[in-house]
Amino acid sequence: MRRPCLPASGFALPSAIFLLVILASLAAFLVNISTTQSATSTQDVQGARAYQAARAGVEWGLYQVLDPLNASAVAPGNPAWPNMPGCAAGALSIEGFNVTVRCESSDYFEAGQSRRIRVYRLVATASSGVVATPAFVEREVAATVSRCRATDGSAPGYECP
Repeated sequence: MRRPCLPASGFALPSAIFLLVILASLAAFLVNISTTQSATSTQDVQGARAYQAARAGVEWGLYQVLDPLNASAVAPGNPAWPNMPGCAAGALSIEGFNVTVRCESSDYFEAGQSRRIRVYRLVATASSGVVATPAFVEREVAATVSRCRATDGSAPGYECP
C-alpha cells in the first residue's frame, strides 16, 4: 500500500507567521497614518484660530486709531482737532492666544496744503503653545491705514481728497 503525498511538515507554520507579520505591519502603518492625519488636522485648526486672533488684534488697533472721537491729549492753547491718535499697541488674550499688537506711525505734511497725513502700520502676532514643540502655533497679520486732518483746526468732518 502506498502512502499519499503530504506536504512537508512545518510548512504551514512559517506561512502563518509571515502572514501575521505582514498584517501587523499593515495595521501599524494605518495607525501611524491616522495619528499623523489627526495631528495635522489639529494643527490646521489651531493655525486658523491663531490667524483669526491676530486679525482681531489688528482690528482692535485699527479701531483705536480710526475712532473719530479718539484724539491725542490736548496741549494748553492747542486745539484738539488737528491732533491725531497715537499708535495703538498692547497685549491681548483672545481664546487662549497671546496677541501682541505693535504700531508705527509716520507724519507727512503736504507742501502748500494745510493738511497732515499720518500713516499707521499695525502688526498683530498671535501665538499659543511652547516654541519648538508640535503644539506651538503663531500667525502674524499686518495692516496699513492713514488719517488725514487739516492743520488749521478745521472741523472734524474734514477729509483729504
